[in-house]
Amino acid sequence: MTTPDSHDTNGNDTSIESNGKSDTKGASVIVNAIAVLRSFTADEPLLGVTEIANRVGLHKSTVSRILATFEQENLVERDEDTRRFRLGLGLIAVAGPLLAELEERRVAYPVLRELTELTGETSALMMWEGNESICVEQIASRHQIKHTTPLGARYSDALSSSVQVFLATEPEERVRSLLLGGAIKYPGLDETSLEAYLARLKDDARRGWAVNYGESSLDEVGVAAPVYDHRGDVVAAVLIPAPRFRVSSERLQSLGESCAAAANKVTARLGGNAPLAGR
Repeated sequence: MTTPDSHDTNGNDTSIESNGKSDTKGASVIVNAIAVLRSFTADEPLLGVTEIANRVGLHKSTVSRILATFEQENLVERDEDTRRFRLGLGLIAVAGPLLAELEERRVAYPVLRELTELTGETSALMMWEGNESICVEQIASRHQIKHTTPLGARYSDALSSSVQVFLATEPEERVRSLLLGGAIKYPGLDETSLEAYLARLKDDARRGWAVNYGESSLDEVGVAAPVYDHRGDVVAAVLIPAPRFRVSSERLQSLGESCAAAANKVTARLGGNAPLAGR
C-alpha cells in the first residue's frame, strides 16, 4: 500500500526512490557517528567538540548532536574539569560479547600472564583488521616504568613489530600497495627502503619474531611473534612492549625467544600448526 505522498504529480510511484534517499541518509549518519568514536585514541583520550570536528571533517553542531546521543547511552562521558569528552564505559557493554567470543583472546590469557611473570614486561595479544594491528588483550608489567598497549589500541606503523608480523604473511604485492598507498605508514619511503622492508619481513618470518628497537618510538622496544590456526594461517600476534633502557641487545634476544615460545603455546592451545621453518 502506498500513501498519497509516495506519488508524484503524474501519479507515478516514488516510494522506492524516497526510501533509497532515506537509507543513504541513515547510512551517512552512522558513518559519521563511527568516525566520531574513532577519533579518540590511547594517546589522546580527551577531546573537545572542535578537535573532533576538525578530525572528522564535520560541523561542530553535528558533532555536538552525536556526542549528546552517545552521552545519553554512556558511550562517551564528559570530563568534569575540562568539559572535554572521553570514551565511556558503555562501550565495554557493547564490546563485551565480542571479546568473550574471541577464542584467541580466551586461549591466550593464561599464556600472557605467564609471559609477563617470566619477563617482567607487559604482554599483549594483537589481531589484524584490514590494515591495522589491534590490541584485544593485555597483561601490564608490574614495573613502575612500563609500556602498555591499551585494549582497542590500533597500529598501522610499518615498523611496529606486530604490524611486521602480520605483513610478513601478506603477498608481496599487497604489502607494496599498502605502503605506497599510505595505508601502512612508513616515513620517507622510497624504492630502496621499500625493498629493504620487504627483505626485513622475510627475515622476521625466518626468525619467528619481529623487532622494533626504538624505530617508531625512541624510548620503546617491541617484539612480536605470530600465532597460527589449524590451517597454518596467522590469526594473532603476541607482543611484548618494553622501555628501551631495560632492553640490551642480549635481553632483546631473550625477549624475542620468550615471545616466540609464548606464541607457540597459544598456537598449540588453539590446535594450530606453525609452518615448517624455511617455508
